[in-house]
Amino acid sequence: MATIETALDVLRAGTVIPAHLLALNAQRHLDVRRQRALSRYYLDAGAGGLAVGVHSTQFAIREHGLYSQVLELAMETAQTWQPLGGRRPVAMVAGLAGPTSQACAEARLARTLGYHAGLLSLGALRSASTQELLAHCQAVAREIPLIGFYLQPAVGGRVLDADFWEAFARIEQVVAIKMAPFNRYRTLDVVRGVVAAHAEDRITLYTGNDDHIVLDLLTPYVVQRQGLSVTMRIRGGLLGHWSVWTQQAVRVFQQCREASTLPMVSADMLALDAAVTDCNSALFDVDHDFQGCIAGCHEILRRQGLLDGIWCLDPQEGLSPGQAQALDRVTRDHPELTDDSFVREHLARWLN
Repeated sequence: MATIETALDVLRAGTVIPAHLLALNAQRHLDVRRQRALSRYYLDAGAGGLAVGVHSTQFAIREHGLYSQVLELAMETAQTWQPLGGRRPVAMVAGLAGPTSQACAEARLARTLGYHAGLLSLGALRSASTQELLAHCQAVAREIPLIGFYLQPAVGGRVLDADFWEAFARIEQVVAIKMAPFNRYRTLDVVRGVVAAHAEDRITLYTGNDDHIVLDLLTPYVVQRQGLSVTMRIRGGLLGHWSVWTQQAVRVFQQCREASTLPMVSADMLALDAAVTDCNSALFDVDHDFQGCIAGCHEILRRQGLLDGIWCLDPQEGLSPGQAQALDRVTRDHPELTDDSFVREHLARWLN
């Protein structure tokens, strides 16, 4: 397993980090065999990290007493699995949530298990003042290197302005920020805040904007600071969208990496952005304000055989009306973005 510095180097350079899903059986209990298979799939697909215990893993794992088990299982798999192409450093990211005492306890557990960084959700502090939020972040950062998380309000986040992100970026233990407000203006607020804090060389930006993945990875963000232009780029992605069709996500990421070095963005890359966003509209159930965003990802993996069903911890959570048909359409319209043949070839190995 990679040392913490080696893993943090991977994180700082930017990589593909799927937001790990949760495999349940029909009784809505953890399906250990398929949970392990998911981790193996992501690693064989070429992911540079795994994010576990995050929104896509379902925050309710805490209420169901599964948080520790799910983190342990992913870490054990990452430590023992021999991925296709050989072993390589993998950045392990633990989702952290709840009030300060809970988030700090989760950070200590994650560090004890060998996780390299914590992705901090602020959803439990929606009514806290900015100063209370920052004190919370500072307390958790003392336990584990921190990744900030701008979660869109539609799924439990809150609006945070550039001043907040400037103050957050001044926390020395912050190594990255996942930007997932699904909003161009608010994404720019994060970039402006990091530049204002003079933290652009220390903090790596990750897209969590599943509706804007390709262009986020291609765009140079130019911010003025004291009369000088500072350019930042989003170096990686930590995405629920990348929890499915992960092999092709790695290919798209590599395409974006190569294209970002060119002086102009091609029409082909713009078309790729639209295609990826179209796929996300079905996966994340945009027509119903993201109600089926986790179940939609589950359905793709169920069709591929990685999951046995689309069960979520909340019995009320499932596919929305018409979502299955939307998934049929994007799978048919964008076959180059799916990895069904890859999964078929290796499924038995992952489930063994």
